[in-house]
Amino acid sequence: MSSGTVRIKHGGSSMDRIELFNDHFQNFKPYQIPKAQLIIADPPYNLGKNAYASNPSWYVDGDNKNGESELAGKQFFDTDANFKPAEFMHFCSQMLVKEPKENGKAPCMVLFCGFEQQFYYIDLAKRYGLNHYINLVFRKNYSAQVLKANMRVVGNCEYGLILYREKLPKFNNDGSMVFNCMEFPRETHYPKIHPTQKPVALLERLIRLFTDRNEVVIDPCAGSGSTLLAAANLDRRAYGFEIKKEFYKEAKDFIKKYAHPNLFT
Repeated sequence: MSSGTVRIKHGGSSMDRIELFNDHFQNFKPYQIPKAQLIIADPPYNLGKNAYASNPSWYVDGDNKNGESELAGKQFFDTDANFKPAEFMHFCSQMLVKEPKENGKAPCMVLFCGFEQQFYYIDLAKRYGLNHYINLVFRKNYSAQVLKANMRVVGNCEYGLILYREKLPKFNNDGSMVFNCMEFPRETHYPKIHPTQKPVALLERLIRLFTDRNEVVIDPCAGSGSTLLAAANLDRRAYGFEIKKEFYKEAKDFIKKYAHPNLFT
């Protein structure tokens, strides 16, 4: 397996800020990456043959009038069935920085997951010392549930969890109230290169909330690389793992092309 480093210049000097590894997160030790203030993860939902049921790609050109596409009834990736949640959670618990004595500096993990998976991951996280959670709802102004959309109530939300050990995580809210129901904006600035790609703007908001400049963000299931791009834009260090070679190559090019660090964030 191999790694790719995106170099971002700050003040005329070049520093290695972002690293993406074409490898499984379980093989992290040889890469000697630092521990993270924040882990953002969007692990496989293991949707199997109905993976595209909530995706316009189920139909030709995204229009149900055109009939089903070749993706109908298929799974997203051939690696999803081999995903082991316990090994994933063990990695995440290991790679968060140690909880400090001071208040307001603790690390956390943000996990995207299906609605019913929340309860499983809450219990699993406790086995690895992440004893507390805050549930998240991400609200869209559209619905991806295209099957029988005119015959039922359709969903327009995605779900997630903030997982942490004992102390409340670092929280850069500038004194304002932050609701656990957040907007899930349409991605209008960047191309979609992965079926489950999350909007960079949403990831930037989460990274701003839970980290400061130069702190480390890790994404164990990097996919499109959008988490790493968001981190680069905000002058954070970020490390990601992507096991699929084709997505690794696309993500690497994606980050290199679009990363524009904001020195004032």
